[in-house]
Amino acid sequence: MGVTKRHIHSMRANQMADLAKVLSNPARVAILEYIGDCDGCLCQDIAEKIRLSQPTTSQHLQVIRKAGLLKSQFKGKAQYYSIDLRKWEQLQQHFQDFFEATKAKCC
Repeated sequence: MGVTKRHIHSMRANQMADLAKVLSNPARVAILEYIGDCDGCLCQDIAEKIRLSQPTTSQHLQVIRKAGLLKSQFKGKAQYYSIDLRKWEQLQQHFQDFFEATKAKCC
């Protein structure tokens, strides 16, 4: 595979590409959909719902969390995940701005 040359692109372009990568995996999309339906979810519950192993689910959760779309908090030894609404709204706005600006230029 070739080098992406991230350094030649704007910070915004790199951020959007990183967020798109998070959403490009159907398991991560399913995780986000499930977490959106509950008020704090355990990894084990998410794994059972989307029918993936707990370690695989945990890896996906870390990717989503690293992108900033999830918050987590410990209650005892259990870690609960929820969507970071502030970051979620930023994601939505970034993509909406991108689509509107691109459409205005070409169509």
